[in-house]
Amino acid sequence: MDPLEDVLTLIGATGHLSTGMVAGGRWGLRFNPLDGVKFNAVRRGRCVLTVDGLPDPIPLAAGDCFLLTRPVPFGLASAADVPLEPADPVFARARDGVARVGTADEVTLLGGRFSFRHRARALLLDGLPPVIHVPAETVEADAVHWAIDRIDGEVRRRQVGATLVAEHLAVVMLIQVLRFHLSAAAAPATGWLAGLTDPVVGPALRAMHADPAQRWTVESLAEAATVSRSTLAARFRRVIGKGPLDYLTGWRVELAADRLRRDDGTLATIARDVGYGSESALSVAFKRVTGDSPSGYRSAVHSD
Repeated sequence: MDPLEDVLTLIGATGHLSTGMVAGGRWGLRFNPLDGVKFNAVRRGRCVLTVDGLPDPIPLAAGDCFLLTRPVPFGLASAADVPLEPADPVFARARDGVARVGTADEVTLLGGRFSFRHRARALLLDGLPPVIHVPAETVEADAVHWAIDRIDGEVRRRQVGATLVAEHLAVVMLIQVLRFHLSAAAAPATGWLAGLTDPVVGPALRAMHADPAQRWTVESLAEAATVSRSTLAARFRRVIGKGPLDYLTGWRVELAADRLRRDDGTLATIARDVGYGSESALSVAFKRVTGDSPSGYRSAVHSD
C-alpha cells in the first residue's frame, strides 16, 4: 500500500449516496452542515456553490464536481444573488429518489457524503482545503464521472448488492478527487499530503508505510530517497512539519490505536507488529503522542 491507501484504509472511508436533485428557473437552497465530507457532481446545467467562510461563490457547470471537507453550511443556487430556502423540507418531499426545486428541469445533481472512522480529521481532512472543485475538463473529472455514471446505474437498476457497489464506487470517486488536489497547481507546498508528491519526502514516506515495523533510521530512509541524511531531515521537516522519525512514531501509534479499537491482539503482539520491541516502549510512545496509555485508550474506546 502507498501512504494514501494506508490512511484511507485506516480511517475507513465509506460512501453514502443522497437523494438526487433536479432544479430550474430561479432557485436556491441552503444546506445544513453534515458530518463527514459532502460531495456533488453536476450532471446537467449550471449553478453556483456558496460555502460559509469562503468569500466568493464557485460557479459550477455540467461535468464539474466538488468535495466539502468541513461540516459547514453551504448553498446551491441558480445565481449568487438568489435568496436561499432551507433544503431539508425540499428533500423531505423527494419522490423516487429525486428532490425538485424551482420551475424547470435545467439542472441535475447527484451527490452524497463520506463517513469515516476515528481520527479522519487529524490524519486526512485537516490537510485539505474547505472545498475541492474539480472542473469538467480535467482527467480526474472524467474518472469521477465514470464512477458517478455507474453509481447512478446501480441506484436506478436496484440489483442485488447495488448499495454496496455504489458505496465502493463512491470511494473510487474520493480517491480521484484527492488525486486532482495533489496534482493541482494550487496544491499546498507543505503538509502530509504535499509530502506524497515531493520527490524527496515521498519515497521516504512510502518506505515507512510499506514496512512500519522496520528498524528505520534517518540514514536508511535517506538511502530509500537517494539523498543525504541532512537533505532528507531538512526537507522532511520543511514539508511535513516534523522529522522523519517523529512521523514514523506517529504512524506506528496510529496503527496501534487502530488495533486497540478493534481489540485485535495483546499489547505485546501489537507492540511487536508496529515496530516496538516491548510493551513499555510502545506505551511510552503512545502516551507521548496521544496523552493516554494504550490500556487506558482501549478501555475508553470500548466503554463508549
